[in-house]
Amino acid sequence: MSPPPRRVIVGISGASGAVYGARLLQALQDMPNVESHLVVSDAGWRNLRHELDMDRASVEALADVVHDLANVGASIASGSFAAHGMVVAPCSMRTLAAVAHGLADNLLTRAADVVLKERRRLVLMVRESPLHLVHLRNMATVTEMGGIVCPPMPAFYQRPTSVGEIVDHSVARVLDLLGLEHALAPQWQGLPLDS
Repeated sequence: MSPPPRRVIVGISGASGAVYGARLLQALQDMPNVESHLVVSDAGWRNLRHELDMDRASVEALADVVHDLANVGASIASGSFAAHGMVVAPCSMRTLAAVAHGLADNLLTRAADVVLKERRRLVLMVRESPLHLVHLRNMATVTEMGGIVCPPMPAFYQRPTSVGEIVDHSVARVLDLLGLEHALAPQWQGLPLDS
């Protein structure tokens, strides 16, 4: 009898950086025994079209299961849905605020709320700059609730040679946080003392 799949919920909200959600879905697609569940905000769909020229069908094809944002009765809206974790990639400040304050006003924010209440791993790839005080307070609140705020930051110590490598490194960090093995980016081996 094979083990049940590890189910990962991917939310794509309306911040710039739709590439992070798309690349995460691609990486999950290549992992054995991982089942991806996708939910996208209206602004998320708009950014996927604008930033990546991806239509809805192309994005949905990357996920095992696609959920409608308005369907708050979907499987991922319940704590009985055994999710391995959830990533919001990218995470807008509006979505961050809704999660921080438990609004659960659509399926994306409800699923995040459920992941937190069930003490499962929630990773928010927040995208905004500069940040004002409410942004910072919402990040602190989510962190205090057990979520992980993981802004996609370029890691120049890896000496990336393309935008794709920069994106892969950020997605690799998220996969590390979920405890999922990958080959997207090398693990840091350190520098010798004399370098």
